Amino acid sequence: MRDAAFVKRLPVAHRGLHDGNNAVWENTLSAFKRAVDAGYAIECDLQYVADAVPVVFHDDDMERLLKIKGDVREKSSGELSLMSIGGTADKVPTLKALLDLVKGKVPLVIELKGREGDDEGFAASVLEILEGYDGEVALMSFDHHLLKDLAELESPYPIGLTAEGVRPVDFDAHRAAMAYGLDFISYCVMHLPNGFIEEQRKASVPVITWTVRNKAQADHSYAHADQITFEGFDPRAEGTAV
Repeated sequence: MRDAAFVKRLPVAHRGLHDGNNAVWENTLSAFKRAVDAGYAIECDLQYVADAVPVVFHDDDMERLLKIKGDVREKSSGELSLMSIGGTADKVPTLKALLDLVKGKVPLVIELKGREGDDEGFAASVLEILEGYDGEVALMSFDHHLLKDLAELESPYPIGLTAEGVRPVDFDAHRAAMAYGLDFISYCVMHLPNGFIEEQRKASVPVITWTVRNKAQADHSYAHADQITFEGFDPRAEGTAV
């Protein structure tokens, strides 16, 4: 049985403890080191690129983060490892580089960014790289096909649904995903409270939220969920920018 209780223990730094992409950019080793040093859990995103390697990167297009146009999936992990993020010294890290940095010091909450029809081997590759890692890891996705893949591969790591929405049709889709045997939920803080999350919490499913950007949102989140995924402020020092 996969135990996801650890996702509730610490506030989760959204894409690492970056500073709003001023000097420390999202999803970089610098942001992850900063989170480790501060003792926060880390949320990050994975893309599955041309050489079938998971890299830590959020967007499909490279323009916002790398200042070049094009699909990130058309590049190899080696090519991306040479590309500057936001003009800084940080390059696009692989999942393995993230694991080598964190070394189990804080929990990892890893979101797989999927594309249906173009994800063959993605879930299996992530699980293979994680094998033997000595630390707390949870895997999640908006993409139901990837959640299904992780469940069918019998992931030893907790699997979570990343989700949003307030309509009954949204909740029906979320319940269909939970039927894969998922272990936790990461939900949009602006869409709480709602009946779906209330029923899941009554069933003892851990619920974290995204993305909390100030103390008021944190208070709202803690009233309706178990833990926050945050950016732009320090939840341990009210009103303090990070």
